[in-house]
Amino acid sequence: MTPAQSSIIYAEEADVLNVAMFGMTAKQWREINPELKGNIRDYATINELICLSNMENINAVLINDGMPQGERLVKLNKIAIQQMLVLENNEGRKLLK
Repeated sequence: MTPAQSSIIYAEEADVLNVAMFGMTAKQWREINPELKGNIRDYATINELICLSNMENINAVLINDGMPQGERLVKLNKIAIQQMLVLENNEGRKLLK
């Protein structure tokens, strides 16, 4: 995510979450991937979908707290990075058998 992205006012909260998670809006993804059907989330990994679900809940709390959209975007991006690092780090996890 770039500083310019955090200064844009997005019309849809879904775009805020998409930029925080994927670095682009759904429209930008469709423009880059015209041959693919569906949307950006249809091609997300299970870990990305888990992270998005968590971010939707956090975003609702931040909205309720009155945090401006640009600040929320920056915070959600940091959360997405941290959560994806945890979710993708399988080596340090002991699995139940």
